[in-house]
Amino acid sequence: MAPPSGSTYAAPGKPRGGWLLRLGEWCARHFVVVIIAWVIALGGLHALRSAFGGTYSDDFSLPGTQSNTGAELLMAHDPAAGGIGAQVVLHDAHQPLTDVRSQVDQAVGSLQKLPHVLSAQNPLPSSSSPTSTALSKDGTIGYITVRFDVNPAALDRAYLHQVDTAVKPLRTAGVDVEYGGPLGELARPETKDLTSEAIGFVVAVVVLLIGFGSIIAAGVPLLTALIGVVVGLSILSLVAAATAFASVSPTLATMIGLGVGIDYALFLITRHRQTVMDGGDPVRAAGRAVATSGRAVLVSGCTVIVALAGLYVSRVSFIGKLGAAAAVTVITAVIGAVTLVPALLGLIGRRIDRYRVRPPVAEGGAVPGTASQGGWHRYAQRVERRPWWFLLAGLVVVGVLAIPLFSIRLGHIDDGADPTSFTDRRAFDLISTGFGPGANGPFTLVVDQRAVPGADRSALASSLRTTLADVPGAAGVSPLRATDDGALLIGNAVSAEAPQDAGTTTLFNHLKDDVLPKGVSGTEASAYVTGTAAAQEDFLGIIVSRLPLIIAVVVGLAFVIILIVFRGVLVAVKAAVLNLLSIAASYGVVVAVFQWGWGGPALGVSGTVPIESYVPMMMFAIVFGLSMDYEVFLIARVHEAWLRTRDSRGAVAHGLEITARVITCAALIMVSVFAAFILSPTIVIKMVGLGLAVSVLIDATIVRLLLVPAVMTLLGRSAWWMPGWLDRLLPRIDTEGEPVPPVAAP
Repeated sequence: MAPPSGSTYAAPGKPRGGWLLRLGEWCARHFVVVIIAWVIALGGLHALRSAFGGTYSDDFSLPGTQSNTGAELLMAHDPAAGGIGAQVVLHDAHQPLTDVRSQVDQAVGSLQKLPHVLSAQNPLPSSSSPTSTALSKDGTIGYITVRFDVNPAALDRAYLHQVDTAVKPLRTAGVDVEYGGPLGELARPETKDLTSEAIGFVVAVVVLLIGFGSIIAAGVPLLTALIGVVVGLSILSLVAAATAFASVSPTLATMIGLGVGIDYALFLITRHRQTVMDGGDPVRAAGRAVATSGRAVLVSGCTVIVALAGLYVSRVSFIGKLGAAAAVTVITAVIGAVTLVPALLGLIGRRIDRYRVRPPVAEGGAVPGTASQGGWHRYAQRVERRPWWFLLAGLVVVGVLAIPLFSIRLGHIDDGADPTSFTDRRAFDLISTGFGPGANGPFTLVVDQRAVPGADRSALASSLRTTLADVPGAAGVSPLRATDDGALLIGNAVSAEAPQDAGTTTLFNHLKDDVLPKGVSGTEASAYVTGTAAAQEDFLGIIVSRLPLIIAVVVGLAFVIILIVFRGVLVAVKAAVLNLLSIAASYGVVVAVFQWGWGGPALGVSGTVPIESYVPMMMFAIVFGLSMDYEVFLIARVHEAWLRTRDSRGAVAHGLEITARVITCAALIMVSVFAAFILSPTIVIKMVGLGLAVSVLIDATIVRLLLVPAVMTLLGRSAWWMPGWLDRLLPRIDTEGEPVPPVAAP
């Protein structure tokens, strides 16, 4: 069967194995050296991590934004009102706080003396300030606003003991003291998601035992994945000592590292085990597994890393570093797959099926071009007979799941969604009760009037007073006051809604774009909306504006990789489009659960919440990279069969038959690892865990079982069409490294 006109194909050449074959055989033959090297790396890096490892915090800045400019102006002209604010919330159910004035004054004085504290504002009225906006009407709830020169969430937890000591007189007097804002984040209990990891591991053991039937074969992927993750986290911690990483970084890295680590080892062991069952020498079999499936691991790992690196297109270091953190454990997973896995296989030898729970079953699958009666082959034949029906069914399911995506609302999840066991949640509830929900995220208004002549400043103040009266959506706007040097006018605006609500975003945009510009129009003054809540809103705006660019870059890079690997334009287009559909469906599920509240309470989410602004961006990079895993392993086998037989439909059936079982096992493991993180008390981790679990499930079922075989069948030979000029321009990469020298029985 001749290739289509205008196409160029790489015909199978003479037997070769390449450097991967030699690497795999060397590791299997010298397994003692390789295993000792990994043990030294594991222990050494862990020791270095304990001695020199850094910490993780959500401390980041947004240079060039109006909120950052306003914050810099405050620090320069009124440091006591600048910096990063946090609340120490007081509540006495039995008496007004004025009855414990001496303890309040003592606590405020002690807080002012702490390192990094710029100011601490007393909530009680005094002779100089007869009224206070930080004391509730009944006097039982108040809050001390503490301003820091750094983000308190980034400080060492030992700092919290100093804060506890400062407020001890209040607690001794029977006053409830809670910490809100960034200080509350520092006070959150440390969560390492060990329960999530343990559950994911247990499910992975069960799936591997069912899939392999061999205890040893099931244990190797878990052992290598765990070692790879621990090594990766140690490296990440050492890097975190030099540069800041977000608090979710280690959890995200663990999640991705475990998933891909188990998957990569699983694909290699499956290929190795089949060769050993066929009578091949274990060392040669390990080398052949690395030379074949190991190439797919390298291509797949590179695709995941490229997708994660695409997050740097956001030009926000906070986002880019999240991708970098996850990429560290992906790299260690790939290295472990092509070195540690063959070393363990060399150590195990022919004993891989000695301890088993059922008769061993390996990869299976007939040689392309020969008759096969396997269940997956028969399924592929049914797809071949009615491809349009399978395509339509898959599109309907994906389309229905994606419907909620059209109502997605990005935002920042406030402390009101946290568990009540967290002090920042209790502080949030107290402030909401005493002052309204918007008081949990006030906006600071800054007007730079340095360029305004002294004679015109009173007119400017009057204009601002008029424009700030009765602002829609605001519970209140404080009068603007001049700083001591007269350079700035500053005040506060409080939303009528909670910080995470859409009304607060509307108020922010209205103040920034309409109200303040109108108040300073006709003058040389500049106005800004700043503070923690304003910085979060600016961050949201950046994410929304740059998300399409990130999607375009990641899809484009993945398209190029698939095009280079499989030499088929339509295959690359198909991969990109189907992965986009899969991601859209997983977004829809996340919106339905968290934003619509369908099942959110069952997952430990208090009420409905917006989708955290950076979660779709992170999910896109991770999901697109991971979905390419299964794309590479499935299409690699289809491509291999196509090169041998030139039978496009038979190649689809062959590829699906020999990869469906192992891809299903791999997907179940990945889903279990991700879904276990839904148990995390952190809402963002729950959101990412659910999104990744659903996306892998959709990708391994709807996409791989319905859409891919249907589309490949409909495309036929044209799927592998490649213009001659483009074929000559692109470099060549063999995913499976075929043909590899056969492994003879000893």
